[in-house]
Formats: sequence, structure tokens, C-alpha cells
Amino acid sequence: MPRKRKEPQKSKNIFLELKDKTKLKDKKTKNFTFLYFILAFVAMIAINSYLFKSEVKNIPYSEFKELITKGKISDLIIDTDTIQGTLTLDDGKKTKFLTSRVEDPDLVKDLQKNNIKFAGYYENKIFKAIISWVLPFAIIFLIWNLLMRRMGGAPSSVLNFGKSRGKIYGEDEIKITFQDVAGVDEAKEELQEIIEYLRTPQKFMTLGGKIPKGILLVGPPGTGKTLLAKAVAGEAKVPFFSMSGSDFVEMFVGVGASRVRDLFAQAQEKAPCIIFIDELDALGKARGMNPMSSHDEREQTLNQLLSEMDGFDTKAGVIIMAATNRPEILDPALLRAGRFDRHILVDRPDIKGREEILKVHIKGVKLAEEVDLKVVAARTPGFVGADLANLVNESALLAARKGKTSVGMEEFEEAIDRVIAGLEKKTRVMNKKEKEIVAFHETGHALMAEFLETTDPVHKISIIPRGISALGYTLQLPTEDRYLMTEKELRDRLCVLLGGRVAEEIIFGEVSTGAHNDLGRATDIARSMVKEYGMSKKLGYVTFERERKPLFIELGTSFSGVKDYSEETAREIDDEIKMIVEEAREKVRTLLGGKKALLEKVATTLLEKETIEGEELRELISNHSAGHETK
Repeated sequence: MPRKRKEPQKSKNIFLELKDKTKLKDKKTKNFTFLYFILAFVAMIAINSYLFKSEVKNIPYSEFKELITKGKISDLIIDTDTIQGTLTLDDGKKTKFLTSRVEDPDLVKDLQKNNIKFAGYYENKIFKAIISWVLPFAIIFLIWNLLMRRMGGAPSSVLNFGKSRGKIYGEDEIKITFQDVAGVDEAKEELQEIIEYLRTPQKFMTLGGKIPKGILLVGPPGTGKTLLAKAVAGEAKVPFFSMSGSDFVEMFVGVGASRVRDLFAQAQEKAPCIIFIDELDALGKARGMNPMSSHDEREQTLNQLLSEMDGFDTKAGVIIMAATNRPEILDPALLRAGRFDRHILVDRPDIKGREEILKVHIKGVKLAEEVDLKVVAARTPGFVGADLANLVNESALLAARKGKTSVGMEEFEEAIDRVIAGLEKKTRVMNKKEKEIVAFHETGHALMAEFLETTDPVHKISIIPRGISALGYTLQLPTEDRYLMTEKELRDRLCVLLGGRVAEEIIFGEVSTGAHNDLGRATDIARSMVKEYGMSKKLGYVTFERERKPLFIELGTSFSGVKDYSEETAREIDDEIKMIVEEAREKVRTLLGGKKALLEKVATTLLEKETIEGEELRELISNHSAGHETK
């Protein structure tokens, strides 16, 4: 079992890549910033200071008259109100001066007497006012106009907040078809009817049939819901309106409802077409969940969406599709007949689906002859399309890093370990004691997985640190896809999880902190057995789990509501959980205690090699058993 403190981070959904590229460009153009206003004010200050302000020395008129007689004044410009010119200082330097003009009939005579050049000046005050005030405000207006265009679309009006922000793709713009979608054959079959209706609507109308108004694509993140919706538009060759649920709601009241109206109005004009709303849960969350804001903007937007879906006729050829991974929180009014009444599950692919998805993503990737996609698909249980796309990309990057001309199975194996357990930390140095603890811990996991009947076989054991805090891991791979688990299988899984901690107790006589993730997962399994699955002999066929959990999203914390049972029952539940875990611990201690020599042998080999493959582990177990039989 992977000995990690946190779950590995999943890769970005590759099926949303086409949409993400266009959104990234759009976000850049719509990024609101006050930099433009800062630049405008700086420009206004610079214009005024540069054109109309200069450093001058103000002197009284009496001093100006004295300086004339001393010969220190030159190049005068006489205005109606001021006199300015050049003043020669005592140190010989020259500077500009300014003085107020007074009525002095002798001024011209004095200037002529001292041979001082002077001239008159007429200033156009209207032109000066235009440059100093009107021009800066014109610049600010242009910048404001540019911001409004980027925020609301082409027209520079605040009313454009109410316009739909949906991306419109023409009939020939979407090149995605069902050939680009793999691993969801059942969902594609369900959508074939929609494509047939958009192509030949008369075929259904003559029989009196009505196509569903709304189609809700439900499934875990990364399974290709958005790609599937685009493929429907690509197959039907009709316009495609794409929006996210968060694009409707703004800080301004009424904007979301206005955008919904505008979106449906545009769709009626472009019919037949498809309206696709991604992440519907951002808009369609059940009303009344927040009692403090029962009339908030999001609910008004949802009300408008419900009204629009009731108001249009499918005969116009407008099909509404939406995608979500949180269907349990959607408003019931959205899911009733006449709205989103057809739900299509886009689930995690099985082994065959994973192989088909890999075939789609290896196009353009040079593979070595030994690469077997069936083996890769078998070793990636639980992977969705985004994970498999990331796996192929990581394999190609690893091959390029090694200087190879093709991608081989070695790169795929390493990429699988990297996606599941995290990046290998080759430079992390552990002391000898810690390394021994990790080796015996992982060996305990591996041996329990091999000893028990219903557990998945071990594929690899490693004590090379990976990820953020994984000091080692034991990787098990199922031999087939499973959808149900029996009580025996759950108890065996508990034994595997506790194998590491018990192995530390047997060998060292004490335990470390490294098993806290294993203990948490074991406790969760035991709690589910008691509270959800009715697997407690004492409590019987009763379930105590009433809170509504996310269907496709695993949350690290439990949002438990009010308990529907007494404190005495709660104590009994706790006692049953402890008893199940303790029974598993005793079983592990009995099995590993009788195989202490094998435990030491495998751990010693693991310390030497750092990584043991599953076949090598089984060979060690077989040789050890044969040796004891010989003795």
C-alpha cells in the first residue's frame, strides 16, 4: 500500500485542454487592472509639469529696476501681467526670473538706455487650457473606454455586463468527433439520438416524439464530459454555445439573469444548436441551502434559467447540455421532467476503456515495439482519461530526458509510479535506523497482501522516497475491475493496512509515526463497515450514515450533520470500530509473528536493492517455504 501522508495530486484534465486554451487567452484580455489609471495620471502630471512649469526665480519689481541699472538683466519678454527674462547672478551663472508687471511709463526708456533687448508676448489661453486639462481627461476617457470593451465585449457600455459571455463555435469550427472520444461507449450511444435529432428533426416530429430538453453529463473529474459535449456538436455540425456556471454570476444584481436571457435569445437565432453549461453545480446549487441569503444573486440567476428552460420549445432545435461532478447538490427543479431529465453517466473507464483511451493519446508518440498497452491499462486501475493522458506525456518526457528515440515500457512503468506515488526523491538521505524501519514497514504490507486470499497481488515494493512525504510504498494491482467488496475482503484490506505497524512492533518492539496514514484509512474502513454497510454483529443490519456525501469527489474531511442516534449507540459504534480494528491487528500479529524469519529476509533484500518487483517477492517467499520444508 502506498505509504503516503497525502493523496497524490491529479493531473489537469486533458479532455478540457481545447477549452482551457481559449479561456486562458480570454482571461488575459479581461484582466481588470488599475495600471491604466495610474499611467493616465502620471501622463497628466508630466504634461503640465513639462509644458507649463519651469524653475524660475521670482523677484520684486523694485529689485528688477535696480538690476536693470546694474546691467544684469537681458532678453526680456514683456507680457500683459508679467515680465520674464534672464538674470545674471553674482557668480556669473544665468537663470530665468519672473516679476509682476506694474504701470511704469519709464520702463521702456530705462531698457533702451541700458541696451536691453525686450519683446512683447501674446499667450493663447484657450489653447493652453485645452492642452493642460482637456487632453488629460480625453486620455482618461479613452482608457476607461478600453477597459469597458475588455470587460464587457465589443461595445463600450456598462450595459454589456448583461450580455452572455458564452463562446460561440460555428458549424465548421469544432473538429472534435466521436473518434476523439474513447472509453465511454455507453455515453456515446445515448448521445447518438441527440445527434440524429439535430441532423434530421423531421424523423422524430412525424412520429410525435419529443427530444429531451436537457441532458446532464454526470461523472468524476477528468472523464471527458466537456469533450463529449463538443463531440456531439462536431458530429451534428451545429453551432455550439459554451459557458461555465460561474460565468453567469457577477457582483452586480441582475447581471446573471440578464446573461441567461441573452444566451437563450442568441441560441434561438442560431437554432439548431447546442447550449453547453460546464460546472452546472456552480449555478444550480439547491436553493435555500444558505438561509442568510435566500434571495442572493445566484438564486435569481437559477430562477431565470429554470424559467428559460420552461419557455422554449425543442422544435426550434435548441438542445441544452450540462456537466457536473456534484449532482447531489443540484436543485431538484433542475432535474425534473422537462428540464435536465436525461442523465448520462460518464464513469471511470474499465480496463478495455483505458486501453482505448491510451490508443487515442499515443497518436504522435513514438513507441518502442515492446510496449503493450493492455499491460499499461491493467496497471492503471481507477485512472480517468486525464490521468492516462498525463501518463503518456510523462512517459514521453522521461524518454526524452534519457536521450531515447522511442518510449518503452520502462518509461511507462516509471511514469505510473510517478503519477501514483509522486516524484522520486533520489537526493533525500535517510539514516540507517529510519531506512530499516521503512523497509520492515513496507515488507509487512507486502507479506500480508501475499498471505491473504482476497487481496490484490503485490506489484512492487520500494523504500525510495517519493512525493511530498512518502518514505516508501507498496504497490498492489488488481487482476480485474471490481465494483463490490465482501466483508472478508474489507477485513483483509484492514490487515494489509495494519501490516506495516505490526511489523515494526515485532522487529523493534516499538512503533513510529510513519503509519498514521495507514491507521486513518483503516479506521475509515472500519467505520464504514459499522455505520454504512451493516457489517457489525452487535448492531445488526442498521445504517447510521445519513449525511449526503459527494458522489464523485473524495473530501479529506467529513462534514457530519446532526446525529440521528443516542449517545449510548454512539459508544457502541465506537466500540465496534475498535473491535474490528483490534481483530485485524491480532490476525496480522499471528501471521507475521510466525513468519519473522521471512520478514527479516525480505526486508534485508529490500534494504540492499531498495526496490523489489512482485515476481521477485513471490520467489523469495517460495524459496523460504521450500527451505523450511527441506529442513
